Amino acid sequence: MDGIFKRIALIFKFFILIALVVIVKIVYVQFINPTETSAGDIAYREEVIEANRGDILSSDGRPLATSVPYYEIRMDCLAPNKDTFEKYVDALSAKLSAFFKNKSAAQYKRQLLRARRDTLRYELLGNRLVDYSDLEEIKGFPILRLGSNRGGLIVNQKNKRNNPYGRLAYRTIGFINSLGIGVGIEGSCDYYLKGTPGRQVVQRVLGGEWIPVNGAESIQPKDGYDIQTTLDIEIQEVAENAIRKQLLKNNSIEGATALVMEVESGAIRAIVNMKRDGKGGFDESFNYAIGSASEPGSVFKLATLVSLLEDGYVTLDTPVNTDHGMWRHAGHVYTDTHPIGLVTVAKALEQSSNVAFAKLVYEHYGDNESGFVNRIQNMKVGERYNLDIQGEARAVIYSPEDAMWSNSTITSMAIGYAVMVTPLHLLTFYNAIANDGKMMKPYFIENYQLNGEIVKRFKPVEISGAICSKNTARTARAALRGVVKNGTGRGANTPNFEIAGKTGTSRISFGGKYGYEMDGYRRYQASFAGFFPADNPKYSAIVVLYSGKTKGNFYGATWALPAFREIAEYIYSTSPEWNRVMDGKRESDNGVPEFSIGKADEQRAILAELDIRGKERIMPLLAKGGWIEIDGDSAGISAHRYPVIEDSLANVVNMGLKDAVYILENQGYHVKFSGYGKVVRQNPESGSMVKKGSIIELKLESNETE
Repeated sequence: MDGIFKRIALIFKFFILIALVVIVKIVYVQFINPTETSAGDIAYREEVIEANRGDILSSDGRPLATSVPYYEIRMDCLAPNKDTFEKYVDALSAKLSAFFKNKSAAQYKRQLLRARRDTLRYELLGNRLVDYSDLEEIKGFPILRLGSNRGGLIVNQKNKRNNPYGRLAYRTIGFINSLGIGVGIEGSCDYYLKGTPGRQVVQRVLGGEWIPVNGAESIQPKDGYDIQTTLDIEIQEVAENAIRKQLLKNNSIEGATALVMEVESGAIRAIVNMKRDGKGGFDESFNYAIGSASEPGSVFKLATLVSLLEDGYVTLDTPVNTDHGMWRHAGHVYTDTHPIGLVTVAKALEQSSNVAFAKLVYEHYGDNESGFVNRIQNMKVGERYNLDIQGEARAVIYSPEDAMWSNSTITSMAIGYAVMVTPLHLLTFYNAIANDGKMMKPYFIENYQLNGEIVKRFKPVEISGAICSKNTARTARAALRGVVKNGTGRGANTPNFEIAGKTGTSRISFGGKYGYEMDGYRRYQASFAGFFPADNPKYSAIVVLYSGKTKGNFYGATWALPAFREIAEYIYSTSPEWNRVMDGKRESDNGVPEFSIGKADEQRAILAELDIRGKERIMPLLAKGGWIEIDGDSAGISAHRYPVIEDSLANVVNMGLKDAVYILENQGYHVKFSGYGKVVRQNPESGSMVKKGSIIELKLESNETE
């Protein structure tokens, strides 16, 4: 009997030992090293589901950056039965080789055979992501055409960022690099653009891959907001073309920037940043406009003039003696390009006299240097803007308490040296003078949207109620008009409207020395800043070009002014009344806004914001989803379901661009477009039998009226 009990006890201990081993293994797999499992184990975890990143839009709603779906192709190599796999593996390998062109057919066959032998159920195929038309082609490959259950095809959607307008305003639109570090709007608004990711349960299968668990509960992601910017595509394109023309005229130019601001609001309508790329061209690779503070030169004389006017020291008729175009002070020599003798303050600005402005500041502020510095600072010339994009450089306005201050600092500041500001600082100051002394904060973002509905709007913000009196601002505007009419800015004169502005040329630090040549070379920046029309300013702008080493002249009137004029002429010619309202909606003759054909949920969101008779009648139809076309007359609006053709080329006329692209790309086509607004024409026409992968051309037009 004792022997029986001993044997039972031994068996009992054996089972306890097995149970302990299993428990230890479970603890090890789940908590110590959950990624290591044997062939018989299954491990689970939660995985993040990427949300759709929001679009970045122009001021009229056109996409500047958008997420386009691409697809990763994988294969469950155990899904096909043995006969099917062995019969068609050669044909599949040949197709994969011809399509991806990264391996021979024999190499693909070895990969597939090895994956099936090793029971791999998530094998990556190809060397790149594919678009929708490519995916449709792959779905027709041998074995894979049988689908996911019998052919093993696994498709994972990945979103790639696409810029429909190429490098247009690229440095401002920005990007997120492979390390997750962002620049421009993509970086500063990343939190709002990326949305909220979802979660799903995945399991680890042989080979170390993780696949979703069918039937497991998941949390769906919330898509990111669309960001509507202040940028006007037409003005942006014209500004970029004008800058490129100047850049291509001189091989010594290193880069350039241009900014266009709306006077009343401070909205930035265009921002161009071009830097030499080392390949004979220029690219949007460095943000000069907001990220590069330098000594501005003569364009800063406006700040000096406003200080003198506001403190009551001069009028435009006050005489100043420039002698023979040379004046010595505190060991420095101030010179003019040509002597002008005894002139008025207005004439001194028109001829950009260094001697005149240095002498005037010394005469009136020499015993009160802090008075001049305080006036400059009170006019917010070096204000920190806390912009809605990254990379803002700090301005430097020295004061007598600084170690850098010397006896010549105040007179150097008077002509735009011994002070560091960005082009955006200068433009914002000029814009304030155009705006009767009211300084507006520059901004780049209009609103955040979700499914076409505005969820947060950004309004214009005043930096200062008044940097000077209205009378001083208007006197300064008259002086700037004189620069264009009679002085160094004469090249900006136009027959149809008046421009007011100031030229500027300054030396850029070269080995820490401004006044000395290096092997006969110097470096310059050439500027023109101003606004138009001069009598009732609507837009202000600045153009700055930066030279490399050069022995030639590099004046603002020669290099920056022509680009400024081209930009101004375009804006004026396209907005002759200066009262154009661009709200993106046009009312029909019966007073009902015209609608594009669109998705029901988006149409419902738009209607919720509008006070239109009869909209309650069509809400039940909109609640059913799908594509909806809305019509209106004096009695109200009506809606009907819009059928989308599936067996031939769909009709996207009267749709917005985003919806048109969505439909056509899901049919397997590529899209090219021109213009903006709604689709008014497509080529080929709808109903055509067009080969998948073909290009469909769309013509868009806006129905805006002036």
